[in-house]
Amino acid sequence: MITFLLNQTLKRETNISPNMTVLNYLRTELHKTGTKEGCGSGDCGACTVVLGELVDGKLQYRSVNSCLTFVSSLHGKQLITVEDLKNKQSLHPVQQALVDFHGSQCGYCTPGFIMSMFALSKNKPSADKEDVMESLAGNLCRCTGYRPIVDAALSLSSDQPLLDQFAELEQQTIAKLEKIESKTAPLVQGNLTSFSPTTTDELAELYERHPKAKLVAGGTDLALEVTQFHREIETLINVTGVMDMKTIHETEQDIVIGANMPISDCYATLAKYYPDFGHLLHRFASLQVRNQGTIGGNVANASPIGDTPPLLIALNARLKLRKGQQVREVAIDEYFINYKVTVQQESEFIEQIIIPKPENDQQIFSAYKLSKRIDDDISAVCGAFNFTIENDVIVDARVAFGGMAATPKRADLCEKSLIGQAWNKASIEEAMAQLAQDFEPLSDFRASKEYRSKTACNMLLRFFLAQQTKVMSQQNSNNFKQHSIETRVTSYV
Repeated sequence: MITFLLNQTLKRETNISPNMTVLNYLRTELHKTGTKEGCGSGDCGACTVVLGELVDGKLQYRSVNSCLTFVSSLHGKQLITVEDLKNKQSLHPVQQALVDFHGSQCGYCTPGFIMSMFALSKNKPSADKEDVMESLAGNLCRCTGYRPIVDAALSLSSDQPLLDQFAELEQQTIAKLEKIESKTAPLVQGNLTSFSPTTTDELAELYERHPKAKLVAGGTDLALEVTQFHREIETLINVTGVMDMKTIHETEQDIVIGANMPISDCYATLAKYYPDFGHLLHRFASLQVRNQGTIGGNVANASPIGDTPPLLIALNARLKLRKGQQVREVAIDEYFINYKVTVQQESEFIEQIIIPKPENDQQIFSAYKLSKRIDDDISAVCGAFNFTIENDVIVDARVAFGGMAATPKRADLCEKSLIGQAWNKASIEEAMAQLAQDFEPLSDFRASKEYRSKTACNMLLRFFLAQQTKVMSQQNSNNFKQHSIETRVTSYV
């Protein structure tokens, strides 16, 4: 059974397929056809809806792709669709903005854009253009109507929160959501079952009883089994309600991320210590995907082109794995064995990702993602570099790539050629030659093997040149400051 709010109406579903997506539920069960199906794979945003959920007692709104969201994920949340925005006979301010700025052309994508804009207006009322572009990056307009759509979104920017019927009913909504029990009975239909545990202990016990079950958090990849390949998933364990795995905290030495933490909630902490990590996460698929997808799921998926594994490998991250009451830690570069094969045992799952903080000021980290589009695209090559430089000597180097082998992988020969060498272009060029021997990439529709190999080498060179530029910039800044001080001293004399 699942219980949720459909706008302000309490809904309980006991006999619905656990494999049903929210998109199909809206269109076939509720006959709410404002939400459109474009791609069925989370790429176009036409199916965007907004989920309201309680976070620390406050209502938080997230735009999500309904085509990738199983109905079991609705439990305890508020589901808002484009039909819910109209207030009596008046359009919602977001809808009115699209009308005023002529932002709708064929109109098919419009409901999705509206829902993304609605979520943005709730989360960042004073959004600037960068916020707008990030919010709308997961919504595609095939009529090329982006300029008026962006203008409409920018017109909503205000120093004051948007006042609408949702703001007026906020406390009422919170009260209704608080009354929904977090624990719920399994959702069962025929041979299909979906469980919704609320604690890690409950998850561990369930997974031992159902070792063939599929764990789903964001579902941004698993849902494709249903939507694209038309396969049934007999047993699902939906972990979205496992709140003790939906955390991120710091110790003196580490950043500890619960495997159930949405990617969009990891930006700030990771960017504080590793700016490139935070920046790359903003290019991870779309905001709708990042609002549900998790780093734990991205790692466990074991794709050779996953965005986060190369960065985690370069940073010497560890995974806390759990099976029943047994817990072990595994270095992430030992986690991947072969294509889609990992060291995880049956009924074992990732509980935490543990990332060491920088040890000192001599440690430098950068990451680069190459894809055909800046936003909402998968890497052809993703490279991560973590060096420690002391007195212009490379004392440690960790270099990792995605898209270059059957698994995310370190560049062993490249690393060995760098350690102990001078931090100069000659050392980098020698390492580039070794790097070309580290991998035998495949050719596919994203890139040829020759292109991948050349790109990986160029990323290493780019890393070196970028650091040199930073040093020169700092030196020029220091020289300018010193010159200014000397000038002021001379003028006083």
